[in-house]
Amino acid sequence: MIKIDLENNTVIVEEKNQISTYEMSSKEAFEIISKAWIRCGWDNKYVYSFAWLGRPIIQLPEDMIRIQEVIFDIKPDVIVETGIAHGGSLVYYASLCKAMDKGRVVGIDIEIRPHNRKAIEEHFLYPYIELIEGSSIDEKTYEQVKQQIKEKEKVIVFLDSCHTKEHVLKELELYSKLVSIGSYIVAMDGIMGEVVGAPRTQPEWIYDNPTIAAQEFVKNNPNFVIEEPKFPFNEGNIDKRVTYWPGAFIKRIKYD
Repeated sequence: MIKIDLENNTVIVEEKNQISTYEMSSKEAFEIISKAWIRCGWDNKYVYSFAWLGRPIIQLPEDMIRIQEVIFDIKPDVIVETGIAHGGSLVYYASLCKAMDKGRVVGIDIEIRPHNRKAIEEHFLYPYIELIEGSSIDEKTYEQVKQQIKEKEKVIVFLDSCHTKEHVLKELELYSKLVSIGSYIVAMDGIMGEVVGAPRTQPEWIYDNPTIAAQEFVKNNPNFVIEEPKFPFNEGNIDKRVTYWPGAFIKRIKYD
């Protein structure tokens, strides 16, 4: 049980017959409340309420701000994303490319629905976007993506298609080959493993999710580590992301 006492500025947690009290100004209180907020947001489909420059973007706002920090730091030549849906994320990344005057976006989806394709192709940022239709784990699709990347270009990859462990592992094995040293391949939506029991979840998500895939990948690939990007600015008390992407940032640290 969690009790938020605004009058006394405390968060009280009762668990296994033990009661712990935290000051509202503590990192512990923030993490407890954030975890409850994430779960409540999941139940209410909070992330299904945003758009970026006219296109629905099904992401937690903090995740998009944090990924912007990473993109600006790395300044990639190519941003690769598996999973397109309505195209909001592609447009978001394209807007960053335009703002930085550098980069372009390659989006892959097993099915780009006609109305979404039309909306993306008619968007004023479409010149920064390349669409590829096909399974992200098909070698032919991967080769099409690879052809979009020139030698020595800096690449970052976001995995946001099918989120099963098996699928994400296959994507990691394929698309990690494109990632530059110091850049990332990001296994999104590992939150699945933390909301089991909530609406629209499955019991197997506790072990069948992108976070587990990321952990297994780095265990078998010493060129990569799971490493949280540093906050570029922080005058507050918080040093952890409030996120749908726990353990998602897989950084290339060396080549073979």
